[in-house]
Amino acid sequence: MLTTLLLTALLSTTGPSKPDLKTPFEKGNGNQTATYDEAIAWYQKLDEAYEEVKMVPYGMTDVGRPLHLVIVSTDREFDPAAVHQKNKRVLLIQNGIHPGEPEGIDATMMLARDYLQNKKLRKQLDNVVLIIIPVYNIGGALNRNSHTRTNQNGPESYGFRGNARNLDLNRDYIKTDSRNARTFHQIFRDWNPDVFMDNHTSNGADYQHVMTLIPTQHNKMNQTLAGYVTGEMIPSLYAGMKQDKYPMVPYMNTVDETPDKGIIGFMESPRYDTGYTTLYNTIGFVPETHMLKPYKQRVDATYKLMENMIGTIHRDADEIGQARAKAQQETLTQKQFPLDWKLDTTKVKQIPFLGYAAKYKPSQVSGANRLYYDRKAPYSKMINYYDEFVPTVTVQKPVAYIVPQAWHEVIERLQLDKVQLRQLTKDTTLTLDSYYITDYKTSPRPYEGHYIHSEVQLRTERMPRQFFKGDYVVYLNQPTNRFVVEVLEPQAVDSYFNWNFFDSILMQKEYFSSYVFEDLAADILQKDPALRRQLEEKKKTDMDFAKNPRTQLEFVYRHSPHYEPTHMLYPVGRLMQDVKLPL
Repeated sequence: MLTTLLLTALLSTTGPSKPDLKTPFEKGNGNQTATYDEAIAWYQKLDEAYEEVKMVPYGMTDVGRPLHLVIVSTDREFDPAAVHQKNKRVLLIQNGIHPGEPEGIDATMMLARDYLQNKKLRKQLDNVVLIIIPVYNIGGALNRNSHTRTNQNGPESYGFRGNARNLDLNRDYIKTDSRNARTFHQIFRDWNPDVFMDNHTSNGADYQHVMTLIPTQHNKMNQTLAGYVTGEMIPSLYAGMKQDKYPMVPYMNTVDETPDKGIIGFMESPRYDTGYTTLYNTIGFVPETHMLKPYKQRVDATYKLMENMIGTIHRDADEIGQARAKAQQETLTQKQFPLDWKLDTTKVKQIPFLGYAAKYKPSQVSGANRLYYDRKAPYSKMINYYDEFVPTVTVQKPVAYIVPQAWHEVIERLQLDKVQLRQLTKDTTLTLDSYYITDYKTSPRPYEGHYIHSEVQLRTERMPRQFFKGDYVVYLNQPTNRFVVEVLEPQAVDSYFNWNFFDSILMQKEYFSSYVFEDLAADILQKDPALRRQLEEKKKTDMDFAKNPRTQLEFVYRHSPHYEPTHMLYPVGRLMQDVKLPL
């Protein structure tokens, strides 16, 4: 009894013990990164220690473990709709999409804690809510090793780039093959973040900078939003990092082997995270620390950039909110959408760059000259920066797309992104614009589980089409407009057509026997002199065609009623007039 009384008195005097919120990185020697289990356990402690923190297991990943979202909200509001109603800005920080690039995992843990404990920093969360994905690629994080990041200076051990299905998750946003990506879409569409930040480590040239930055390419952004980002936000981040002694430079996407001849802005298509997030007018950034700098320095630079990011969002909260609202309204009324881009090499600007002299010496492996960077020969100079792109393919927005229900993989992805879908209530014939695929290129090797298409050529025909009860109507009068156009227009770089979701239309199902069709083809040509003239003209201009009887029969067959009209017909129809539909 006496022992119990003494223990009770002692506890009442000292109060409950505080959890140890030092991170595994801080407890190490500066060259260790938290494991997945350590990171989740640490955030659980943070959740227990602060009522302003809530960690939510949001959805499943390919490795069978849930993807967690950590919400830091100083007024303890954890409902996304309520957060936006309070006119707060939402910053989504994602870490570990490539677990071998783990700076963000460690830096964000310290950042979340410090913003709760430091009064000056905490004040910046009055109008900013942090939502954090501690480790996105969980399967890759569990596949821990010390060798696969061959060109990287630490940490001692880390995760692997591929996820549990060996997918690179930063190529999976639009095609959404992984459970990880499906869960991300749920988080992203629920929270509608104003700013997205995905922490990485670079590969490539050697130079003095610790941090490089990829912002969403400004030409592909809504131009109202791009004006704020390029005119105010990016300069603020650069100035802050320079003051913190981490002068930044754009990501080293070099024109040549070395940076001396200049660098090119990164045009990210929607397979990449910031290419996807910009479809919803979210401002996106991919920080890339330099692989050869000490790990501790890379973590510190990542921390400082996130600190500058939060400070800028806090300062410009109203301006960001107004710019996004205007961008979203303009997206609703936008008539023309770009689908592909090319670099405009006539437009170039000069930027300051801190490099090392690129030199060559004989290789000890091959004996040929090999590149190396001489760190004893640093330099500071202006280099060319090409960051202006122009659209090469544009499309007029239809009133609606009609998507046959048979293409359920496409429908499921539209539903995942909360696209508003309506269904026909009875069988209906509609006259609308339809595409025929006339040409395309296909990768000879698999890329992220697909043999992707490119350089798609189309022929548009206005024609009556039969649709059935239950087929889907997607009106282009909703916040998802740009997403819908990017996935349903075949010529878009990362369209669902290019990712092979419609490949079965590319195969002919009915054919002819030459010996039977010979007589029928002769009869067709006799009744159609114009077709006969086309055949004869093609024989004169194409010698291979002239020498191949089967090809000539194929020509007649394809110009006859016997050739199946659905071959190469893209199933999704484009309704160009607002007609009354049975819905």
